[in-house]
Amino acid sequence: MEPIAVIEGTAVPLDRSDVDTDQIIPAQYLKRIERTGFGPFLFDEWRKDPDFVLNDERYRGASILIAGANFGSGSSREHAPWALEDYGFRAVIAPSFADIFRNNCFKIGLLPVELRAESARALMDAVLDDPTTRIVIDLPARAVRAPGLDETFDIDEFTHWRLVEGLDDIGLSLRNEEEISAFEATRPSWLPTA
Repeated sequence: MEPIAVIEGTAVPLDRSDVDTDQIIPAQYLKRIERTGFGPFLFDEWRKDPDFVLNDERYRGASILIAGANFGSGSSREHAPWALEDYGFRAVIAPSFADIFRNNCFKIGLLPVELRAESARALMDAVLDDPTTRIVIDLPARAVRAPGLDETFDIDEFTHWRLVEGLDDIGLSLRNEEEISAFEATRPSWLPTA
């Protein structure tokens, strides 16, 4: 996983609340065993509407998604953050997230940023008014900055450290590779090895 420091870019304003994981990536696309290849099917049903915000050329190339409250509710599928990341998003800003979705994002390095509802709304309005609005998410400082907005967000210390260091679960284990190898060397040869 790549370390996260500062994410800067434009945003897509998805002005909807209670977006569930089936809307993010419909169940018929969950047959892949890789973590990639889901981006083309992100919000598949909604993208059939030519007026859906992801079809708006003004937002092409955006690296941040801004959404309403309770983003990522529904089933616990990991494919939802995979699809968002595969599409090109590096962060999602919302007033609140479903807990499992939020944790699945942390595991792959897709940053879910929970802002106060008033601030998330102000950011959404700014991007709706001007799609070229630049947003800066400074993870080390736990801050979001945009024209007229400078606000901090909460993230627990351990998760913050993991993301800044770029450590997923495998990366965390590999930090103890010497101890793991030493332990494995003491085990009888007839037992399975790591």
